Amino acid sequence: MQRPRSPSRRTFLGTSTAAGIIPFFAWTQPTFANQAASDRPLIGCIGLGGMGMGDARGHAGFGDIVAVCDVDLRHAERARHDEKVGKGKADIYRDYRQLLERSDIDVVSIVTPDHWHVKIAIEALEAGKHVFCQKPLTLTIEENKLIRAACKKHPSLQFFIGTQQRSDRSRFLRAVNMVHKGLLGPIKKVTVGINGSPKGGPFPVAEVPKELDWDMWLGQSPLVDYRKERCHGNFRWWYEYSGGKFTDWGAHHVDIAQWALREDEQGKGPVSIDGTDATHPVPFKNGFPEQADAYNTSTDFAIQCRYPNGVEMTVTSRGDNGITFEGEKGKIFVNRGKITGTPIEENWDKDHFTEDDIVALYKGKPFEAHKSNFFRCIREGGLPVSDVFSHLITMNTCHLTAIAARLGRAITWDSQAEVVIRDEQAQKMTARTPRSGYEMPRV
Repeated sequence: MQRPRSPSRRTFLGTSTAAGIIPFFAWTQPTFANQAASDRPLIGCIGLGGMGMGDARGHAGFGDIVAVCDVDLRHAERARHDEKVGKGKADIYRDYRQLLERSDIDVVSIVTPDHWHVKIAIEALEAGKHVFCQKPLTLTIEENKLIRAACKKHPSLQFFIGTQQRSDRSRFLRAVNMVHKGLLGPIKKVTVGINGSPKGGPFPVAEVPKELDWDMWLGQSPLVDYRKERCHGNFRWWYEYSGGKFTDWGAHHVDIAQWALREDEQGKGPVSIDGTDATHPVPFKNGFPEQADAYNTSTDFAIQCRYPNGVEMTVTSRGDNGITFEGEKGKIFVNRGKITGTPIEENWDKDHFTEDDIVALYKGKPFEAHKSNFFRCIREGGLPVSDVFSHLITMNTCHLTAIAARLGRAITWDSQAEVVIRDEQAQKMTARTPRSGYEMPRV
């Protein structure tokens, strides 16, 4: 059932931001829970598996979830009756398009398998919705271009990526700031540890659960038999739906690395990517797996990326999960559990990591929790800390590492034109033809 949109919320979400007016709000409050119902945006959640439920519960502190959608009715029913999400009142949909048709919904959360992100996101923008989308945003480099065009067409709508490491003040923000300030000296080498994909298979063909729309779940990807290991929880280990660890952890750690190196703007990125040191769990031919009943993303790799200034970044499955920055003066290591190295122990950044520095990293906004930044930007305008445009440069690099690994060779990248140079096969792998009926919108 569609709720009537209140004048207060409509004014807040449209007129105030478009006019550049910043309404008063007590930002010291942890959530919008203390605000009047008329001042809380209405939210629709698409994709409600484990991560989707977690994100939905987070969004519920800032707005009211009035619709939930999943191709698996078990997920949708669970979300509807969750006391923090649907509260027994949210409407259920199996087709996201019906949710997007609702004029009362202001914000859409997209936490589907990776191969569905861009199609839904573009259609959400076209429907006038602010978008929160989980990482990795895209499946191909062509999708990067499509979603960038859509976001530029709708500059008044916020688009936020679930790369929560950008909101980790004591570790990742500190590391990025230390590199930006030159405290390690010129950076010579970066090592990005993202672990390898698991091995698994052969998996048997199984009966599709009655609650699951398997054809819709597959979407743009090829029509194949249902194997439960292709679906919930394990889709990332199939190149048909994701990029393995290259885009899973890569979307986090490559992002931080390129942010620190200031290689996260359009036109930036590596110039060469060497994938000769990569192993896959099934046979490959011309960059594509030849076995249909087993995980196929790379299990062991060390991909060498070189940037125009000579910095080398190794994206590897070996060693600790995290990022090592090596400069002429010192090196540091950072992951979600710690930040270490002599520059940290000796507090080299004691006078160089101020509130102003953090605000600068937050693109002019005060430091706050991840989703709080998203909803602040909906109210005030401006780019969020996890903005779509820098994320797409991360995704270029992540997809290139996967392509180079799948082909087992080095490729050359023109970051300005965003094309692979002198390698027709690799360039073809920057896009794919969606299955009929699931074509990508082009705006």
